[in-house]
Amino acid sequence: MHIHILGIGGTFMGGVAALAREAGHRVTGCDAGVYPPMSDQLQALGIELIEGYGADQMALRPDVFVVGNVVSRARRPDGSPQFPLMEAILDAGARYTSGPQWMSEHILHARHVLAVAGTHGKTTTTSMLAWLLEEAGLKPGFLVGGVPLNFGVSARLGQGAAFVIEADEYDTAFFDKRSKFVHYRPRTAVLNNLEFDHADIFDDLAAIERQFHHLVRTVPASGRVVFNALEEPLQRVLHQGCWSAQRSFGAAVSDFTADGEPNAFTVLHGGQPQGRVHWALSGMHNQLNALAAIAAAEHLGVPVAQACAALGRFQNVRRRMEVRGTVPTSADPIVIIDDFAHHPTAIRTTVDGLRRQLDQSGRLAARILAVFEPRSNTMKLGTMKAQLPWSLEHADLAFCHSGALGWDATEALAPMAARAHVAASIEQLLAQVVAAARPGDQVLCMSNGGFGGIHQKLLDALNQRWRGGQRVQH
Repeated sequence: MHIHILGIGGTFMGGVAALAREAGHRVTGCDAGVYPPMSDQLQALGIELIEGYGADQMALRPDVFVVGNVVSRARRPDGSPQFPLMEAILDAGARYTSGPQWMSEHILHARHVLAVAGTHGKTTTTSMLAWLLEEAGLKPGFLVGGVPLNFGVSARLGQGAAFVIEADEYDTAFFDKRSKFVHYRPRTAVLNNLEFDHADIFDDLAAIERQFHHLVRTVPASGRVVFNALEEPLQRVLHQGCWSAQRSFGAAVSDFTADGEPNAFTVLHGGQPQGRVHWALSGMHNQLNALAAIAAAEHLGVPVAQACAALGRFQNVRRRMEVRGTVPTSADPIVIIDDFAHHPTAIRTTVDGLRRQLDQSGRLAARILAVFEPRSNTMKLGTMKAQLPWSLEHADLAFCHSGALGWDATEALAPMAARAHVAASIEQLLAQVVAAARPGDQVLCMSNGGFGGIHQKLLDALNQRWRGGQRVQH
């Protein structure tokens, strides 16, 4: 089968492309402005990538077009279609489907699907769960919205019955407005957390809760729903009805709990110590992610003690607190860190996790410079702009890229006073950070996009400024 993927550069659709290629299908695709890590993965797989959505791609004559949710019926100001290829597909009556539907029909059927859902931590928890099953010898397939460092790829078919998938609540396609995860039919469903997000497609939190309950409805009676007992919205979801076994984690009275600091803790199952996790990850959110993964893996018979030991060898995911480089100075180096955080809650937990890590290592004076762009559709709408000062509370300085925003970032960050800086361009942002940076600073760059390649630009500019470890005056 020849499939042509529209929006192939997205983390999900890029994973679909990888799985289809591994399954023996011919895969081509198109997108606009593909950036790492997905561009690197597609190139390594030898998948032909076409820039843009020109109607001339109809000449490829694939068996089916697989349409990503980036595609719409939108029109440009001059009235021409933004996605001419999609218009040509519709006009020709050509066969098309969505990515999640294609996954359901060609990859997930007859597998034990473990789906990881939640507003935050999906990618990390999915990666952890896949690693726990791998270490247990189950050879799982997986599709992750990122690149787990333990595997080096975002997706693979696997050889066992288990398939682990990141279960996104975002809509499926312009012609299917259900959440992606309702297509996956999991036997093990993880509900990690739940709060309001995706303001471009959901009116309120209750609308998202309904979609989560649609996911719960698809889990069989012999299946398992793993949920965070600290989350009131998830309690409401389950109170709407649940027909499967439930396992809780996180709260004081839960099936799976943790005792200790986020980087070294004991895991208790039914109140009894089962194993201990020692790892390099920081933040209470990652401790909760670990409990969720352990509870899900236990459903497939992985002993808790074995899972704890395996987490000690977990290497996290690209773009999750990934150190992109260091700059030698006259004292401690300046560290450039890349993270995918883009929702205010995720930004806060990321900054707080780094602060805790620095404090525990005795680096109490180390500064955190938070460099971020409100790039998600929710943040572009300004729905959560009032939460930004709260999310950046424990950063020493904050630098916001305000390009393409429909609201005033300077006004939103005013409560931070002189600690906040706003720039309309990447070049201006770069100049602000370079001017402010001092030895020992942790420069934490947060975005769910390519961020204009700011990570390498910062490394280049700061190395120039601290040439040979000594600051050069300009």
